[in-house]
Amino acid sequence: MDNKEKLEMKDGKHLISNIQAQYARLSKGQKIIAQYILKNYDKVAFMTACKLGEAVGVSESTVVRFANALGYSGYPKLQEALQELIKNKLTTVQRVEMAHDQYSDDSTILNKVLKSDIDNIRDTLDAIDENAFKGAADKILKARKIYILGMRSSFTIAQYLGFYLDIILDNVHIIRMDMGDAFEQVVRVNEDDVLITISFPRYSRKSYQVAKYAKSKGAHIISITDSMFAPVASISDNTLLVKSNMASFVDSLVPALSVANALVISVGMKEKEDIKEYFDDLETIWKEYSVYE
Repeated sequence: MDNKEKLEMKDGKHLISNIQAQYARLSKGQKIIAQYILKNYDKVAFMTACKLGEAVGVSESTVVRFANALGYSGYPKLQEALQELIKNKLTTVQRVEMAHDQYSDDSTILNKVLKSDIDNIRDTLDAIDENAFKGAADKILKARKIYILGMRSSFTIAQYLGFYLDIILDNVHIIRMDMGDAFEQVVRVNEDDVLITISFPRYSRKSYQVAKYAKSKGAHIISITDSMFAPVASISDNTLLVKSNMASFVDSLVPALSVANALVISVGMKEKEDIKEYFDDLETIWKEYSVYE
């Protein structure tokens, strides 16, 4: 991520105050856009430049110049900043309402959701920090114990990642809410351990609290999340950024699953001789007890 992209992300966190500060020097048409965004930023986050222009009665080029006037390289970057602003503030009801106009029938839903997942994976591949990924895989391999944490829908990724890492390694613990309080499960964490936290909007407060506790005990924190503004990213040693643009009330976890796959394979390739021996034993058990047809 270059300096301009970092600046655009930072601006996204203070977008409303930035619009207010720049308002006096905007053109008449740009002021109309600014007023509309200040009142309807949750809707504008998912409107194209053309749609926004139609909504306020200005040209698409005026919308693009408005984005430039705020310091963005183009309208898509302004739109990303708006999405960054709202993603943790929208209620589930608001998400459903926003999606009503986007998904008109089953064919449209199938097409848009799958294309969105493809775009999310492509954007993740383009933006992910390869050094952070390599560092995460190395730390997992060397850890005394690996804790994996994901709350609510993120637990699906945590469970998947934990299942396959447990095949490779024998020191994996998935933090489960049905196995007692999360803090009780990490109370013995220390500087030789790794905590992998999966966190997506709406960010779980408890995920951050558990990660912060583990950090205070010296554990290495790896986060799989969608933004450097995610609470857990601020305390992570390795942050693996995953695009997770919203599809109605459902977050796209497909790229997170792909990154989890990549982590498993990266660790596995470093332990392939042990894995082969382990699978030889499993094949014997599966055959003896007729596990598979």
